[in-house]
Amino acid sequence: MLTKRIIPCLDVDRGRVVKGVKFFDHVDAGDPVEQARRYQDQGADELVFYDITASSEGRGIMADVVQRVVEQCFMPLTVGGGIRTLDDATRLIQAGAEKVSINSSAVKNPDLLSQIAAKFGRCATVLGLDANRVTRDGREVWEVFVNGGRTPTGVMVMDWIKEAESRGAGEIVLNVMNADGTKEGYDLEMTAAVSDAVKIPVVASGGAGSPHDILAVLTDGHADAALAASIFHFNEYTVGSVKQFLSEHNVAVRLV
Repeated sequence: MLTKRIIPCLDVDRGRVVKGVKFFDHVDAGDPVEQARRYQDQGADELVFYDITASSEGRGIMADVVQRVVEQCFMPLTVGGGIRTLDDATRLIQAGAEKVSINSSAVKNPDLLSQIAAKFGRCATVLGLDANRVTRDGREVWEVFVNGGRTPTGVMVMDWIKEAESRGAGEIVLNVMNADGTKEGYDLEMTAAVSDAVKIPVVASGGAGSPHDILAVLTDGHADAALAASIFHFNEYTVGSVKQFLSEHNVAVRLV
């Protein structure tokens, strides 16, 4: 039986971990290396790093931060933010990232997914997807946003995930902006719809407030993994306590 993964997410802005609500009002949440080491000790399955302002500010990738982390931690890292070219992705993989996640650049240049998958394999190619429930012409639609959630694209979520899968994405991190940082629970409807529409793993992101929320998205939301930030960064729960809760509710997880 495949185990479900619990993945802390570190949003990094100029070398510091931050956490906001619906992509705004960020507060400092510590040093990325210290946070990574703490999550490894707690039994996290993977770690996701996002440079949340690299795309909107036109800055380069944070290979230096990745290298500092992998010198002290041994769990798989997925890194995103500011990846515009295959060379950018290559530098992050060479710095120690196991996977690279692209969002804005994939929407602007979908062939970048194919290029990364051809060089490093589907397993290293992650689509980061910032999705928002918005009203267009009097009806709600699920729209893809880019540039750290600042820019609507007119691209619909369900269309984009199928194209991304066909172009080589081996995993999707679905971050529903309406739920991000609210701690009111994941968007189970959207997560289940995306999970059921593709054959690749889907990581749910945005809204975790308790172990019950994570249980819900892994079962009712059909997600393969759950990503969380606020509840872990500020010591409300540990990764280990969440995994223990899931195991007690018959969800297969890797216990340490």
